[in-house]
Amino acid sequence: MSIEIQISNIINDKLRNPIYTTMKLFNMKTILTKSNFTKKEGVAVHMVMLHFVYMLVMNKKISTFMKQSNDSLKKDVYYRLLSNSTYNWRSLLTLSVAKILSVLHKVQDAKAIKVLILDDTVEDKVGKHVEGSCDKLWSNKEKRTIRGINVVSLNYSDGFSNFMLDFSIAMNKYARVAIEDFTNKIDKRSHAHKRRLEAMKGKSRIAIDMVKRAVNNGIYADYLLVDSWYSKPVFIKEMNALGLKVISRIANNNKIWNFVGKQKSLDAIYNKYKTLKTAKQGNYGKKIKFTYFSVVVEHKNAGKLKIVFIKTKEKLIPIASTDLEINEEEIIETYKRRWDIEQGYKELRQHFGFGQEENRIHEALIARITLSFFTYNIVSYINRISNEPQTIGGLFKDLECELHTLAIAMQTFILILDEITKIEDVVNRNKDLVSIIAVLQDVTQKMLGFRCES
Repeated sequence: MSIEIQISNIINDKLRNPIYTTMKLFNMKTILTKSNFTKKEGVAVHMVMLHFVYMLVMNKKISTFMKQSNDSLKKDVYYRLLSNSTYNWRSLLTLSVAKILSVLHKVQDAKAIKVLILDDTVEDKVGKHVEGSCDKLWSNKEKRTIRGINVVSLNYSDGFSNFMLDFSIAMNKYARVAIEDFTNKIDKRSHAHKRRLEAMKGKSRIAIDMVKRAVNNGIYADYLLVDSWYSKPVFIKEMNALGLKVISRIANNNKIWNFVGKQKSLDAIYNKYKTLKTAKQGNYGKKIKFTYFSVVVEHKNAGKLKIVFIKTKEKLIPIASTDLEINEEEIIETYKRRWDIEQGYKELRQHFGFGQEENRIHEALIARITLSFFTYNIVSYINRISNEPQTIGGLFKDLECELHTLAIAMQTFILILDEITKIEDVVNRNKDLVSIIAVLQDVTQKMLGFRCES
């Protein structure tokens, strides 16, 4: 065994950098190659990716990271990665999360309900030249229409951990910059061009394609959870064809939902059965109390549905399930899991730079959002397999501190060894010491990817 391998094994055994170890476990080099991340010369792509993961975990912008790291790359290296139109960012995210879930399967509770959650969020982008940004987007955070980007995403949850599977930027007719006016002219055969065309399909079609990709890539879930905007008869019909059970809130809209039978509208069905069915009592938290009962109905496109009518003091909330075998309580409790993706968005904004992208080119926006989701998945996995799982925020701070400590400790250690080599008697007796230090520097650089000044 060569001295380099022996030193590498010792460093890996003693330092245990969780991010590097996790990416190595998932064989990120192979995943990057399969996703068309190749370079003929210059810094290896996996090293640039590692730098971006560190930036996000340590909450640093590119400029700050470069100032604080002795071994940072040149600015152009980072920006070239973000703007490259040939890289398949979707494949990178899909293959990496599929690998995570295959490993996680060993520690999952077989009885735990796994769900896919489909949702979209609006992120504020005030620049009028941001490619993919639109006006008149409704923001649930702001409770008003704003200018920004609309990100449709698919999340996986097993009740303990969340992972971001896929996303797309959806554009509407109020797009600030039309696709034909995008400044970065690219090959129409490229992955980036396909992402541009996808943006114009509309949220419903984007969502259906996203779920299909997840199923085709072997991502298993017991249910798909969606809100009333996506839950339309055509959407449910497509999910039935995929063999995927849906639990969703449905809009009380006669134009969208027109059922088979005498009672065609949701209001008509509710009014008929509210006196015939025995309503049960429930509560959401300490303040919200409600009654509920269920009815099985049929729609010509969506098929048979079990609808749970939830009546609060102010609202009638219909929750539909294509699984007719589960009871009302299971439907309600499962649908509550939609909150998992909202929690995921919150953590992504707070800790992983989501929504803070400073790029205006569409390809760079796709790249930065993918990197945020990818890093979130890595940290979620580390949290899950650790002996004492904690909140993402707490783990985030621990990882940030740990990376700084590792970098500074290794740099200090090597500097000390370097000073020792200057002692003449030591050099005379230990001719290999200088070469050992060189190997240490090289192995540490590969493992950490950077060194901090302070």
